[in-house]
Amino acid sequence: VECSSADEALAAAGAGADIVLLDNLAPQELHAVAAQVKAAHPGVTVEASGGIVLGTLPQFLGPHIDVVSMGCLTHSAPALDFALRV
Repeated sequence: VECSSADEALAAAGAGADIVLLDNLAPQELHAVAAQVKAAHPGVTVEASGGIVLGTLPQFLGPHIDVVSMGCLTHSAPALDFALRV
């Protein structure tokens, strides 16, 4: 479940979400919310997403973050034109 606040994340985890995606949170807020979610629901996977690039990645890593999504890996990927003939 994609969440943008602590209240949303805790409600989603409490409702049975397996994964809580914390979207577009500043690193400091992200870690605080992730800690709250893990304290209340230790089995929930916490994912960080939104505006994360290689240069800022270390700021988003922490003990309560299980997964990091980086749209920059695919947003600007160039197209490759190819054909396969059998």
